[in-house]
Amino acid sequence: MLGKKEVKRLEEWDKKYIWHPFTQMQEWLSESNLIIEKGKGSYLYDIHGNRYLDGVSSLWVTVHGHRKREIDKAIKDQLGKVAHSTLLGLSNVPAVELAKRLMEIVPKSVVSGQWSVKTDISLRSSTQTPGLLPLRLPLK
Repeated sequence: MLGKKEVKRLEEWDKKYIWHPFTQMQEWLSESNLIIEKGKGSYLYDIHGNRYLDGVSSLWVTVHGHRKREIDKAIKDQLGKVAHSTLLGLSNVPAVELAKRLMEIVPKSVVSGQWSVKTDISLRSSTQTPGLLPLRLPLK
């Protein structure tokens, strides 16, 4: 748990330095801050120690949860290679391997469609494919 000085500093800096998308900033500035410190499983914990069920399913966290050992390990392993690489005019090993794996599970009727549609359907169908999740990165 954070000390009172650290909590106050984070709350002040949040209002001073961060723009929150899709947020009415006038209201945000006049209200108390909700600042998340950590996540575990399906829960988030704020800087005051309060626990919240993370229901933001559009961001996929409810599929996997927070602090899953396998996902954390895969991320750490990948960070030892490269943290980010664009697909603008070049590629990277995990992207190539993931794209191939997704195309293996996408329904054949979708293969003739646009790439963005194929990717979207692949990601959606991957959550219903037994044994696929969690994805183990780097893919082998």
